[in-house]
Amino acid sequence: MTDILGIASVAAITVICYLVGMLWKTVNKLDDKFIPVVVGITGGILGVVAKHINMPDFPAVDYITAVAVGIVSGLAATGINQIGKQLKG
Repeated sequence: MTDILGIASVAAITVICYLVGMLWKTVNKLDDKFIPVVVGITGGILGVVAKHINMPDFPAVDYITAVAVGIVSGLAATGINQIGKQLKG
């Protein structure tokens, strides 16, 4: 079945942003409050790249939407991290 909503491409951006956020936390000595900004910007950039390379099933037809999808995907990485922390206790 064709991926109608572009879930695979959005998930790929989220995973990459999650890894960038973890790398940011490991390498930088700055406060963790900057991680959502870093992953949001990373997601926006990856959204533009996905649109530019015509990633299959990417759910954006223009660059503004691609940036928005990327930012939301990046910020989802922060949410996933927080869910993991909450479930651990």
